[in-house]
Amino acid sequence: MTTLTNLEQVLANISFFILFLATLIHWGKFVYMDSETMGFSGKMSMVIAFSCVTGFLSTRWILSNHFPLSNSYESSMFLSWSLVSVHLLTESRDRNGWLGAIIAPSAMLAHGFATLGLPREMQQAISLVPAPQSHWSMMHVTMMVLSYAILLCGSLLAIVSLIVTATKRRSFASVKFYTDSFSDSSVSRDHAETRENSVYSYELRKGLSFINFRKWQLIEESDNWSYRIIGSGFPLPTIGILSGAVWANEAWGSYWNWDPKETWALITWLIFAIYLHTRMIRGWRGKRSAAIASLGFSTIRICYLGVNLLGKGLHSYGWVS
Repeated sequence: MTTLTNLEQVLANISFFILFLATLIHWGKFVYMDSETMGFSGKMSMVIAFSCVTGFLSTRWILSNHFPLSNSYESSMFLSWSLVSVHLLTESRDRNGWLGAIIAPSAMLAHGFATLGLPREMQQAISLVPAPQSHWSMMHVTMMVLSYAILLCGSLLAIVSLIVTATKRRSFASVKFYTDSFSDSSVSRDHAETRENSVYSYELRKGLSFINFRKWQLIEESDNWSYRIIGSGFPLPTIGILSGAVWANEAWGSYWNWDPKETWALITWLIFAIYLHTRMIRGWRGKRSAAIASLGFSTIRICYLGVNLLGKGLHSYGWVS
């Protein structure tokens, strides 16, 4: 057991370092340079991180004799694993490879919250209380944490779309050169200097237009990816809520108790249902749909962390209190 405990700590530390390195690589690739070497390094770093976190969860499972989702530490590590999994699944379909600049730091932050943000005593493997000792419990919690990871990725992409939209200029004013009367007359006499200024003006406007085009392209890509990811992840909270209701009836004798966790899970489900409805039925795109998805990001944070920090309700066991 001591060997497995040491292995668990080693895997946790290595995976955090690899995720930190992957974040630096993806941000460097996105901001500074876009090369095949950087792309390959980013991909391999996420593969190694996935392997290390998978090894950590497997070791934890063996040590605790139950699926590692019994407290905040284990669920945050599983959330980090889920985010890395989402990245690996979407990377093969993303030709530009910029999704890693968003998903890699998200996985690192989830991992960092578990290993650095929680006290040491909360990181220890514990025995389950009677309520979670059910197959419905494992299905419910697994579906909910997986849904958090997928919906968080989609929401973050919507936030990126809103930010880039706010900084995008729809048109560019003419570039003017202000000179005094003496210079004015000189320029009018010197056609070579006039041509030089015209070329500079054209190149500047061309550069600004290219930047504006790239922002427009990023807006379109982030908006489309946000819709695809949220659409694929939406069935998971539906399954999670339904299986949680069955588990609640089995454990507490009631399908729904309006517990704070249950209430915020329902609010989160409704927000993403509204997002998909307005997107598919009403044809909303761009800022309006991105604003709804961004609201979903806030409700997920409240549902996953805010309610747990209160330590109240039927879901308070095994969480921060």
